[in-house]
Amino acid sequence: MTMKKHYSFNTASIESRIIMHIILFAFSVCCIIPFIFVIIISFSSEASIKEIGYSFIPLEWSTSTYSYAFEKLPQIWRSFLNSIYITAVGTILSTAMCALYAYALYRPDFKYRKFFTFFSFFTMIFSGGLVPTYMISKQVLHLSENYAALIVPLLVSPFNIIVMRTFFKTSVPLELIEAATIDGSGEYSTLCRVVLPIAKPGIATIALLNALAYWNDWFQALLYIRQNKALQPLQALLMELQNNVDYLNRMAGQMGTAAIMESMRAPTHTLRMALVVLIVVPIACAYPFFQRYIVAGLTIGSVKG
Repeated sequence: MTMKKHYSFNTASIESRIIMHIILFAFSVCCIIPFIFVIIISFSSEASIKEIGYSFIPLEWSTSTYSYAFEKLPQIWRSFLNSIYITAVGTILSTAMCALYAYALYRPDFKYRKFFTFFSFFTMIFSGGLVPTYMISKQVLHLSENYAALIVPLLVSPFNIIVMRTFFKTSVPLELIEAATIDGSGEYSTLCRVVLPIAKPGIATIALLNALAYWNDWFQALLYIRQNKALQPLQALLMELQNNVDYLNRMAGQMGTAAIMESMRAPTHTLRMALVVLIVVPIACAYPFFQRYIVAGLTIGSVKG
């Protein structure tokens, strides 16, 4: 008597698993190689790039670009700490506001739920414009030459609110809230002890989006930080550095002698790559802290599906 083997729909053979692992490994390598390439270029000499172009094996290695950045701008460390502070405080406040707003929209017994849902959705499609926003922030709220000017304008994101509300609706059963209410739990106790522990994957995702927004933002500094350069975040400072280098190179090209041109000329190609490294590495180091919550959220979704 022969036994028949039963295969489920999601069962894969060893050969198929090997092929899938190879494909995923190749995809991972394709994602990592560009960043490694950027790091190599940032440590290449400007002469090597001019002679052979961008290459994984430059003719000459050099740290002159990083030396130029740190020597020319001693404020870069202060700006780096400013970006960390703005990102940390802004992420905590914006994520808290998003979770509270989305929780109110999620509760069907909230009286003004439809109005605030429409209000959030309407502002996501139609904005007040740059000029009214600038006037209110500058003249009414006095957001100028302070950290609040870099944090407050990005506190509320209608898109994140909609995403968080959808996560609440799909992951937090209303029966849990009703059971907590019957047991005598208050609104804040239910939110902190019942809802938020279940919604950790969604909160981590929103926190990561907010952290990316604050870390990469330079436009608020361009608008509201004009005199007090001690408050300038890293991105605005690096953009100013790049503009200064471009200006120096244009001026060097207009000078008469080659000696003056070489003395004024600053690294351009390698500097761009070094700025990318300085901006990307810190936020990339923060991603693993959010990864386990995001993976847990994907697992929850797959189980419910």
